[in-house]
Amino acid sequence: MKKNLLPSLKLTFLLILLFMGIYTLLILGIAQFSSNSGNGFIVEADGKKYYENIAQNFSEDKYFWSRPSAVNYNAAGSGGSNKGPTNPDYLSQVSSRIDTFLVHNPGINKSEIPSDIVTASGSGLDPNISVQGAMVQVRRIAKTRGFTEKTLQELIAQNTEKPLLGLFGTEKINVLKLNIALDKLN
Repeated sequence: MKKNLLPSLKLTFLLILLFMGIYTLLILGIAQFSSNSGNGFIVEADGKKYYENIAQNFSEDKYFWSRPSAVNYNAAGSGGSNKGPTNPDYLSQVSSRIDTFLVHNPGINKSEIPSDIVTASGSGLDPNISVQGAMVQVRRIAKTRGFTEKTLQELIAQNTEKPLLGLFGTEKINVLKLNIALDKLN
Protein backbone atom coordinates (compact mmCIF):
# COMPACT_ATOMS: atom_id res chain seq x y z
CA MET A 1 0.00 0.00 0.00
CA LYS A 2 2.81 2.43 0.86
CA LYS A 3 4.29 1.66 -2.51
CA ASN A 4 1.17 2.99 -4.30
CA LEU A 5 0.28 5.86 -1.96
CA LEU A 6 3.22 8.16 -2.71
CA PRO A 7 2.97 7.91 -6.53
CA SER A 8 -0.79 8.47 -6.41
CA LEU A 9 -0.36 11.58 -4.22
CA LYS A 10 2.33 12.90 -6.57
CA LEU A 11 0.09 12.29 -9.56
CA THR A 12 -2.86 13.98 -7.81
CA PHE A 13 -0.86 17.11 -7.02
CA LEU A 14 0.63 17.17 -10.52
CA LEU A 15 -2.84 17.00 -12.08
CA ILE A 16 -4.15 19.68 -9.70
CA LEU A 17 -1.27 21.94 -10.72
CA LEU A 18 -1.78 21.17 -14.38
CA PHE A 19 -5.58 21.53 -14.61
CA MET A 20 -6.24 24.14 -11.93
CA GLY A 21 -3.18 26.26 -12.54
CA ILE A 22 -1.44 25.91 -15.87
CA TYR A 23 -4.52 25.09 -17.97
CA THR A 24 -6.52 27.92 -16.40
CA LEU A 25 -3.75 30.44 -17.01
CA LEU A 26 -3.33 29.21 -20.58
CA ILE A 27 -7.04 29.69 -21.36
CA LEU A 28 -6.99 33.10 -19.66
CA GLY A 29 -3.99 34.09 -21.77
CA ILE A 30 -5.71 33.00 -24.99
CA ALA A 31 -8.85 34.91 -23.98
CA GLN A 32 -6.84 38.12 -23.62
CA PHE A 33 -6.17 38.04 -27.37
CA SER A 34 -9.86 37.66 -28.26
CA SER A 35 -12.26 40.53 -28.82
CA ASN A 36 -13.23 42.17 -25.50
CA SER A 37 -10.26 40.45 -23.84
CA GLY A 38 -12.37 37.51 -22.67
CA ASN A 39 -14.98 39.70 -21.00
CA GLY A 40 -17.92 38.46 -23.10
CA PHE A 41 -19.91 40.28 -25.74
CA ILE A 42 -20.99 43.50 -24.08
CA VAL A 43 -23.65 45.75 -25.60
CA GLU A 44 -24.46 49.20 -24.23
CA ALA A 45 -27.93 50.67 -24.57
CA ASP A 46 -29.49 53.55 -22.66
CA GLY A 47 -26.47 53.76 -20.38
CA LYS A 48 -26.74 50.12 -19.31
CA LYS A 49 -24.47 47.20 -20.14
CA TYR A 50 -25.86 43.89 -21.32
CA TYR A 51 -24.27 40.63 -22.41
CA GLU A 52 -25.52 39.72 -25.86
CA ASN A 53 -24.62 36.05 -25.38
CA ILE A 54 -26.88 35.66 -22.32
CA ALA A 55 -30.67 35.76 -22.58
CA GLN A 56 -32.53 38.77 -21.24
CA ASN A 57 -36.12 38.74 -20.03
CA PHE A 58 -38.37 40.62 -22.43
CA SER A 59 -42.03 40.18 -21.63
CA GLU A 60 -43.60 43.55 -22.50
CA ASP A 61 -45.86 43.62 -25.54
CA LYS A 62 -43.74 46.34 -27.18
CA TYR A 63 -40.72 44.00 -27.42
CA PHE A 64 -39.87 40.74 -29.11
CA TRP A 65 -40.04 38.06 -26.44
CA SER A 66 -37.08 35.86 -25.58
CA ARG A 67 -37.13 32.14 -25.12
CA PRO A 68 -38.43 31.09 -21.73
CA SER A 69 -35.73 30.39 -19.16
CA ALA A 70 -35.56 27.41 -16.82
CA VAL A 71 -33.27 29.44 -14.52
CA ASN A 72 -35.28 32.70 -14.58
CA TYR A 73 -32.59 34.39 -16.73
CA ASN A 74 -30.05 34.09 -13.90
CA ALA A 75 -26.62 33.88 -15.52
CA ALA A 76 -25.01 32.77 -12.26
CA GLY A 77 -26.11 29.23 -12.97
CA SER A 78 -27.38 27.82 -16.20
CA GLY A 79 -29.46 24.71 -16.48
CA GLY A 80 -32.44 23.11 -18.08
CA SER A 81 -35.56 21.96 -16.32
CA ASN A 82 -34.52 18.30 -16.70
CA LYS A 83 -38.13 17.42 -17.37
CA GLY A 84 -38.88 15.16 -20.29
CA PRO A 85 -41.48 15.82 -22.99
CA THR A 86 -43.95 13.44 -21.34
CA ASN A 87 -43.66 14.93 -17.85
CA PRO A 88 -47.12 16.25 -16.84
CA ASP A 89 -45.65 19.28 -15.01
CA TYR A 90 -43.58 20.19 -18.04
CA LEU A 91 -46.51 19.79 -20.41
CA SER A 92 -48.62 21.98 -18.14
CA GLN A 93 -45.90 24.64 -18.10
CA VAL A 94 -45.58 24.63 -21.90
CA SER A 95 -49.37 24.72 -22.26
CA SER A 96 -49.49 27.73 -19.94
CA ARG A 97 -46.82 29.48 -22.02
CA ILE A 98 -48.81 28.79 -25.20
CA ASP A 99 -51.98 30.20 -23.62
CA THR A 100 -50.12 33.33 -22.46
CA PHE A 101 -48.63 33.80 -25.91
CA LEU A 102 -52.03 33.46 -27.58
CA VAL A 103 -53.57 36.02 -25.20
CA HIS A 104 -50.87 38.58 -26.07
CA ASN A 105 -50.86 37.70 -29.78
CA PRO A 106 -54.51 37.53 -30.90
CA GLY A 107 -55.10 36.20 -34.38
CA ILE A 108 -52.23 33.70 -34.14
CA ASN A 109 -53.11 30.02 -34.37
CA LYS A 110 -51.60 27.60 -31.90
CA SER A 111 -49.99 25.72 -34.80
CA GLU A 112 -48.10 28.88 -35.87
CA ILE A 113 -46.16 29.18 -32.60
CA PRO A 114 -42.59 27.86 -33.00
CA SER A 115 -41.38 25.60 -30.22
CA ASP A 116 -38.54 27.94 -29.25
CA ILE A 117 -41.05 30.55 -28.07
CA VAL A 118 -42.62 28.23 -25.48
CA THR A 119 -39.75 25.92 -24.47
CA ALA A 120 -36.58 26.78 -22.59
CA SER A 121 -33.17 25.93 -24.02
CA GLY A 122 -30.82 23.40 -22.46
CA SER A 123 -28.88 26.12 -20.65
CA GLY A 124 -31.92 28.25 -19.90
CA LEU A 125 -29.94 31.24 -21.20
CA ASP A 126 -30.17 31.03 -25.00
CA PRO A 127 -30.18 34.62 -26.30
CA ASN A 128 -31.53 33.69 -29.73
CA ILE A 129 -34.88 32.87 -31.25
CA SER A 130 -35.75 31.55 -34.67
CA VAL A 131 -36.80 33.83 -37.51
CA GLN A 132 -40.26 32.25 -37.27
CA GLY A 133 -40.29 33.06 -33.54
CA ALA A 134 -39.75 36.72 -34.35
CA MET A 135 -42.17 36.83 -37.29
CA VAL A 136 -45.04 35.42 -35.24
CA GLN A 137 -44.69 38.41 -32.88
CA VAL A 138 -44.69 41.12 -35.58
CA ARG A 139 -48.44 41.84 -35.51
CA ARG A 140 -48.46 42.46 -31.73
CA ILE A 141 -45.44 44.77 -31.79
CA ALA A 142 -46.65 46.69 -34.86
CA LYS A 143 -49.96 47.34 -33.15
CA THR A 144 -48.35 48.32 -29.83
CA ARG A 145 -45.72 50.62 -31.32
CA GLY A 146 -47.61 51.95 -34.32
CA PHE A 147 -45.22 50.55 -36.95
CA THR A 148 -46.16 48.79 -40.13
CA GLU A 149 -45.63 45.05 -40.20
CA LYS A 150 -43.35 45.50 -43.21
CA THR A 151 -41.03 47.80 -41.20
CA LEU A 152 -40.69 45.16 -38.50
CA GLN A 153 -40.16 42.38 -41.03
CA GLU A 154 -37.32 44.39 -42.58
CA LEU A 155 -35.83 44.91 -39.11
CA ILE A 156 -35.96 41.17 -38.54
CA ALA A 157 -34.25 40.54 -41.89
CA GLN A 158 -31.48 43.03 -40.99
CA ASN A 159 -30.87 41.30 -37.64
CA THR A 160 -30.98 37.71 -38.86
CA GLU A 161 -27.73 35.82 -38.36
CA LYS A 162 -27.02 33.28 -41.06
CA PRO A 163 -25.70 29.77 -40.36
CA LEU A 164 -21.95 29.43 -39.83
CA LEU A 165 -20.29 29.19 -43.25
CA GLY A 166 -23.80 28.91 -44.69
CA LEU A 167 -23.92 25.27 -43.57
CA PHE A 168 -23.87 24.79 -39.82
CA GLY A 169 -26.93 25.62 -37.77
CA THR A 170 -30.04 27.57 -38.64
CA GLU A 171 -30.86 31.22 -39.09
CA LYS A 172 -31.33 32.93 -35.74
CA ILE A 173 -31.94 36.31 -34.21
CA ASN A 174 -30.36 37.72 -31.07
CA VAL A 175 -33.35 39.10 -29.17
CA LEU A 176 -31.34 41.74 -27.29
CA LYS A 177 -29.87 43.20 -30.49
CA LEU A 178 -33.26 43.09 -32.20
CA ASN A 179 -34.98 44.92 -29.36
CA ILE A 180 -32.23 47.55 -29.18
CA ALA A 181 -32.67 48.13 -32.93
CA LEU A 182 -36.44 48.28 -32.36
CA ASP A 183 -36.02 50.99 -29.72
CA LYS A 184 -33.85 52.99 -32.13
CA LEU A 185 -36.71 53.07 -34.64
CA ASN A 186 -38.76 55.29 -32.29
